[in-house]
Amino acid sequence: MAKYKFYTTDVFTNIIFGGNPLAVFPDARGMSSELMQKIAKEFNLSETTFVLPPENSNNTKQLRIFTPVNELPFAGHPTVGTAYVLASIGVLNLENETTGIIFEEKVGPVGVSIHSQDGKPKSVYLTVAQLPKFGPSPPEPSIIANALSLDKEDLLLGDWNPEAVSCGLPYLFVPVRDRKILGKAAVNLECWKKHLQSSWFENLYIFCFDPEHPEANLRSRMFGPAFGIIEDPATGSAASALAGYLGIRESASHGELQWIVEQGVEMGRPSILYVQAHKANGRIETVRVGGESVMVSEGIIEI
Repeated sequence: MAKYKFYTTDVFTNIIFGGNPLAVFPDARGMSSELMQKIAKEFNLSETTFVLPPENSNNTKQLRIFTPVNELPFAGHPTVGTAYVLASIGVLNLENETTGIIFEEKVGPVGVSIHSQDGKPKSVYLTVAQLPKFGPSPPEPSIIANALSLDKEDLLLGDWNPEAVSCGLPYLFVPVRDRKILGKAAVNLECWKKHLQSSWFENLYIFCFDPEHPEANLRSRMFGPAFGIIEDPATGSAASALAGYLGIRESASHGELQWIVEQGVEMGRPSILYVQAHKANGRIETVRVGGESVMVSEGIIEI
């Protein structure tokens, strides 16, 4: 019988029971992929991460990320949360105010910066390995609205047409008129299965420019039926791709862009994500996503 230590943390929040919960196994040596998947299903969180030695000695750790139903090539809140946990428990040494590490993920090497205060981690930012990639044209707006239990008139459209973007995980970005409409959205599974399931854009990220938090620029929700997740309270991989959706619509062709996103409010798990992009010659050259986290629990699982 083997014993494995785990920790849980709430990510993209500075208050316990907010943000997006994550389970982290800081030493998953000896675990098979099948066992990792079973453990992720047992925890039944949006994601569970398993930390292994790196295959390339230039990198810090190898990170494997599982939802309750599958393994992901990249995800934001697991990347940010795992770095926070490893720094909190002393696996990573915080010698400076900012400590850089590299996680090996299926999408490629992911750079992470840990910002500390008094020797303890304060916030974590990731830099995407894959810059925003734009997908095929989505279905008609009326179909997308129906898949979200909304009317076509609830969508912004025009310059804000639904569009699919990926920084390692694809999402269909759907802007709506205000947070009242955002709040009444729900996945119509029958419509989703018919028109979106198994497509490039099967997961839905909807947002509005009508946030409640005074510092936020927009408010969002993410429905991930393809991940086995009805709704996710804070989605870093989607926030990364959001930088692509918003960045190409910014008139400036050069400069630093930043958006503060509130998510998870409708679930009772308010989250704040900081999204940054560097744009040069009309192209997005760097995307970073980060925020704060808090430790919640620790334990041992015997298998």
